[in-house]
Amino acid sequence: MPESKFSGFGPGVVQFFEDLAANNNRAWWQDNKDRYEADVRAPLELLLADLADEFGEAKVFRPNRDTRFSPDKTPYKTQAAAGIDLGYDSGASLYVQLSADGMMLGGGKFHPAKDQLARLREAIAADRTGEELEDVVAQLGKAGVTISSREALKTAPRGYPADHPRIEYLRMKGIIGVIEHPPGKWLQTTEARDRVAAGWRTIAPLNEWLATNVGPSQEPPPPPRGGRG
Repeated sequence: MPESKFSGFGPGVVQFFEDLAANNNRAWWQDNKDRYEADVRAPLELLLADLADEFGEAKVFRPNRDTRFSPDKTPYKTQAAAGIDLGYDSGASLYVQLSADGMMLGGGKFHPAKDQLARLREAIAADRTGEELEDVVAQLGKAGVTISSREALKTAPRGYPADHPRIEYLRMKGIIGVIEHPPGKWLQTTEARDRVAAGWRTIAPLNEWLATNVGPSQEPPPPPRGGRG
């Protein structure tokens, strides 16, 4: 195994995000960009490099917000994040986010394409694969993982009964598992990397279920909107 390069995030990592939330403008960012690079981005890249052999190459998202379609015109994200296999054609993904609230780890399918969502619902509705998902969710719940989605229907999707035993999952427009860690001194140590690795291993059964039952999209990818590079 390659020698570890990550030794922890910078001592000002939480304070940086708190300050950014109070001063979210370009002038402040330019004056404090060195803090971002030293305390946040550089350590994050080292952490991901340490884990690449086991989990694959990760992509750190840009700090700039895509404000074109949002009424909120603040220019910068108040969190730093990275993902693995987050492309349009992936069946599942891994995610890490750092903010003033600490660290959030995730996995699953956040924004499925239309054909992926159709297969997801078919797998949830079917007895065998749906019960397998319930077993996965129960296993993850015992390990402190919260199951959710970016958006959910208020009623049953078309073609599915409202009294289906897994209607809660059928209404979801995707499915993700989330683990949250409040901030602490551990962020400045190698424990931060170890928590990411442990969390991603814990969420792996959900990604395995998705890879088997949903898989990649066969639809053409949408035009790029930016904001992730």
